[in-house]
Amino acid sequence: MIGTIIRATGSWYTVRTDDGRLFDCKVKGTFRLKGIRSTNPVAVGDVVSLTPGTDGLTALIDGIEDRRNYIIRRASNLSKQSHIIAANVDLAVLIVTVAHPETSTTFIDRFLSSAEAYRVPVLILFNKQDLYDKAELEHMGQLIALYRGIGYVCLACSATEGSGLEELKAELRGKTTLLSGNSGVGKSTLLNRLVPDAGAKTAEISAAHDSGMHTTTFSQMYFLPGGGSLIDTPGIKGFGTFDMEREEVSHYFREIFSTSAGCRFGNCTHTHEPGCAVLQAVAEGRIAESRFTSYLSMLDDKNENRYREAQ
Repeated sequence: MIGTIIRATGSWYTVRTDDGRLFDCKVKGTFRLKGIRSTNPVAVGDVVSLTPGTDGLTALIDGIEDRRNYIIRRASNLSKQSHIIAANVDLAVLIVTVAHPETSTTFIDRFLSSAEAYRVPVLILFNKQDLYDKAELEHMGQLIALYRGIGYVCLACSATEGSGLEELKAELRGKTTLLSGNSGVGKSTLLNRLVPDAGAKTAEISAAHDSGMHTTTFSQMYFLPGGGSLIDTPGIKGFGTFDMEREEVSHYFREIFSTSAGCRFGNCTHTHEPGCAVLQAVAEGRIAESRFTSYLSMLDDKNENRYREAQ
C-alpha cells in the first residue's frame, strides 16, 4: 500500500493513502535512509509504502519512494546529522519579518542556498507590514529590491489583516508548498488565513499516536481549498547547512556564481585571490555586502555554532 506522510510528530507519522484513508504509522525498525544520516528517517511529503495492522487504523512504514527534492538543515543538537524539513515540494515560502521579530539576512541566505542546492524554488514572503513604521517599511523595500534583483519572487502581506494574500494564493494554487521561517513571524496566522479550518483539523486527526509525541510541535500537511497543499513546520531558530563542501557554497548564491565566471582562477574562493571578479563586484556594490557576508559565514561552517548567531 502506498501513501503520503501528512503529519510527523517524531515517532509517529500520519499517512494518507491514495484512496483517502488515514493510518497512524511507525517506521519499521530496520528501515534506514541510504546515504543520509538524518534524525528523521522520513518527513512530511514523503511517499512511502506501508503494511496495515490488523486493527485497520495503524500501519508500519517499510519503504520510501525516491524523492524529487527536499529541504534539509543541520540537526539542532547533532551537528554531524541532518534534519529533513520536508520532501517532494514544488515551492518553499520563507516567511520573514523586518521587525517583531527581525529575521536576519544570514538566516534568509542560508535557507535560500540550501533550497538552491536541492532544487527547491523559494518565494520570500515579508509579513507584518501593518506593524512597520516608515523606516522599517523602507528597509523592507530595500530587501525586496535586493532579492528580486537576484531573481527571487518576493511578496509583502499582513496575515493578521489579510492584505496582500490574493497574489500569494495564486502562487500556491496546485502546488505542494513548504511554509518555513523563524518562530514568531506569523506562520500560524497565515496558515489559518489560507486554510480556514486548519486549527480544527489539527485537533481532529486521530489521537492514536498522541502518546508518542515528544513535544507539542510537529510538521503537518494541510490541503488548500483551491487545490494544492501546505506543509507547516515548527519555527526554526537557526539554519545550519549540511553536507555542503566549501567549494560548492558559491554555486548556491546565484549572483556570486554568475559573477565568478570572470575570476582569473577557476578555483577562486572569492576571499583573497587577485583578479577575483566577485570581490570587485562587492567593492563596487554590484553584489550586496549582506549576501557576501552570508557566503563567508557558510565557508566557515566547520564552526558548528556559527549559524546560531543573532537572528
